[in-house]
Amino acid sequence: MSTSIRSRSDAGDLHVGSSNVSSAGPSTHPVARWAAAAARLALGWVFLWAFLDKLLALGFSTGRDAESGVVDIFGPAARVHGGSPTPGFLTFGTKGPLADFYQSFAGAARADWVFMVGLAAIGVALVLGVGMRIAAGSGVLMLVMMWSAALPPENNPFMDDHLVYAIVLVLLAGLGAGRTPGLGGWWERLPFVQRHPVLK
Repeated sequence: MSTSIRSRSDAGDLHVGSSNVSSAGPSTHPVARWAAAAARLALGWVFLWAFLDKLLALGFSTGRDAESGVVDIFGPAARVHGGSPTPGFLTFGTKGPLADFYQSFAGAARADWVFMVGLAAIGVALVLGVGMRIAAGSGVLMLVMMWSAALPPENNPFMDDHLVYAIVLVLLAGLGAGRTPGLGGWWERLPFVQRHPVLK
């Protein structure tokens, strides 16, 4: 038998039961919900932009000549024209104890596909607010791998933005940040997702 406590909060009625603090997640304060939503959308855009830049060579990290600075948008570095998104960083940006491991698959077709699909899927899931658990887990894995490819970080003995982003992803999944604003509430009510909670 469960009990329910009903009280007022800034966000409206708060229902506390045996399983959920509320339908909006652990914190119902509007500032917390919207800050989490902003963080989710920002991180989603980070992943999506990396995907788009590598797909189309938009000149931010892909398609810019290192010596002249000239940008060749949609040029040969673009993934749509057969460019590989992994050799640049994995060949020249890796350092530390795992550098040889990462350099060993720089430019490999499988690595290129996994990287691009990962960027796109994580970005879309975060922007839409669906599949937050899988998106967070996949995002954490990708970010920790990128962190471990260049050890130690340049400006800190061990901490850098990759680890901060990874921690934020875990927090967002735990808060149910896909519901405000996002399709997370609708997604979590789908029968298939309810049968497989890992998809929430």
